[in-house]
Amino acid sequence: MLKIDNLHVYYGGIHALKGISLEVPEGKIVTLIGANGAGKSTTLRAISSLVPSASGQLIFNDEEITNLKTTEVVKKGITLVPEGRRVFPNLTVLENLKMGAYLRNDLQAIKEDIKHVFQLFPRLEERQWQFAGTLSGGEQQMLAIGRALLSRPKLMMMDEPSLGLAPLLVKDVFDIIKQIHKEGMTILLIEQNAHAALQIADYGYVLETGSIVLEGPGQELAKNEQVKKAYLGN
Repeated sequence: MLKIDNLHVYYGGIHALKGISLEVPEGKIVTLIGANGAGKSTTLRAISSLVPSASGQLIFNDEEITNLKTTEVVKKGITLVPEGRRVFPNLTVLENLKMGAYLRNDLQAIKEDIKHVFQLFPRLEERQWQFAGTLSGGEQQMLAIGRALLSRPKLMMMDEPSLGLAPLLVKDVFDIIKQIHKEGMTILLIEQNAHAALQIADYGYVLETGSIVLEGPGQELAKNEQVKKAYLGN
């Protein structure tokens, strides 16, 4: 579904991605793990065209999307749940969800999708008239995921969805990711909780200072001594 081929990205004078290549097959969960500053978020930002790619190719469903406008990338079916949730604090929960559908005009289908999000996240339905800024961190994360679903993506990218959440809520977020995946969503996941990410991922890549140093099925990477030592605290 998504293929990255020899991608190079620079931030100012920093060579942030040094020719990475990876694939996200349809219907799978793929995770990128690595230390802070390894280039994980840069990868997602390059796919979304939030940072320009210097060279290399991004192919999505057999179409090149390298350096397309961000709105065009969303129209093609790729959406990003950003790090830090980034909900609109002065808009209600319902208004935030509708913002996810801003490129759509199928009003009846949007209503159905909002209903579906409320089934996934009953707490959001209870708080639909509340300002998003007054929600807890966990509720804001649910809202960020719900808002992303409203764009009807084919590929959902998630940047650190469990960051800053209490352990119980982390489990909730991963249960939600598994549920969305079960419904047919393809997911590219970045997660500092490498253990949790590798448990649910079909395939994983380990990034170090802008290069992929290891890859393999999620469960295999979780057992890899090098990965255990560096990222799993074993």
